[in-house]
Amino acid sequence: MSEWLIYRGTGEPHDGMDRIPAPPPWRKFDGGPLVEPPEGIGTASTRRLGVNAGGARLHRPRAEELELINAALYLRRPLLVTGDPGSGKSTIAHAVAHELGLGRVLYWPVVSRTSLQDGLYRYDAIARLQDVQLARTEPALEAGGESDPAAAIGRYVRLGPLGTALLPNKHPRVLLVDELDKSDIDLPNDLLNVLEEGEFAIPELERIADRVPEVQVLSDDGRRVTVRDGRVRCAAFPFIVLTSNGERDFPAPLLRRCIHLQLPPPDRERLAAMVRAHFGETPGGTRTADEIIEMFLDRPSGEVRAADQLLNAIYLAQIAAPEDLGARTRIAEQLMQPLDRTR
Repeated sequence: MSEWLIYRGTGEPHDGMDRIPAPPPWRKFDGGPLVEPPEGIGTASTRRLGVNAGGARLHRPRAEELELINAALYLRRPLLVTGDPGSGKSTIAHAVAHELGLGRVLYWPVVSRTSLQDGLYRYDAIARLQDVQLARTEPALEAGGESDPAAAIGRYVRLGPLGTALLPNKHPRVLLVDELDKSDIDLPNDLLNVLEEGEFAIPELERIADRVPEVQVLSDDGRRVTVRDGRVRCAAFPFIVLTSNGERDFPAPLLRRCIHLQLPPPDRERLAAMVRAHFGETPGGTRTADEIIEMFLDRPSGEVRAADQLLNAIYLAQIAAPEDLGARTRIAEQLMQPLDRTR
């Protein structure tokens, strides 16, 4: 294994992030004060990587994947991952967070109505107005107990997943921006400045920065963190995984800011490893899994099926028809219909 690889894809946690070289001069950031990330990888990563002990070790990336993932880590650039549904795009974020000890993966699912503001922060002006009105009748509740009423504004600000990822951490947080190709036409362009500068402003806090330079707000992790001078600026650029099913093209300025990884459809070896990560290796279960993997792979060229369908078929076949080959076959066929063809 090449010595320059920080993320090795072995699934074995290690302290490689302590040895990563300094970023390129054009990707150095100096945000502060530093915040401590939550401990543990979170239940989402456990579900994604497999509940069996050592399941993460079975998600072994190919050499090209390893090199491009590490390129994104070294260059402090987002990783744009494209591929068919179920090819393992989002698993990359969870595998990197697990192996490098980078904490809970921040998750930002994208739909057609998603805006940049959704990812950065939300200011609940209505709640603040309600509290002000309540304080007029209950003076003891005024400003929520804050010594300076202006500081109380932080109680109504909550950072989104992207905003939380850009907090000044010693090591990068991992952010999964899922299905960016589902966004409207503006979001990829709106992301450009934030991805380049590693910071953003919160105008509601900037207006009071001369009186209250540090304000406590709520992060996406549900913890109170300090924002200084109304701006969030990273210290270590987050490891951002942008996933796309290839349903649209992205603008050249976004592609220039990203490392692009194209994942091929999973082959037999990768599917078998994925199944072992989630189901273990019991003799009967392995036989059933092998049968259904063959069915999954035995399809006309161009048909799209997702690995989720395979896992669903194996799980149900093991429960509903452990000894009936005909029933297992029917279940698998019903659950693994091509995604690009209506019934």
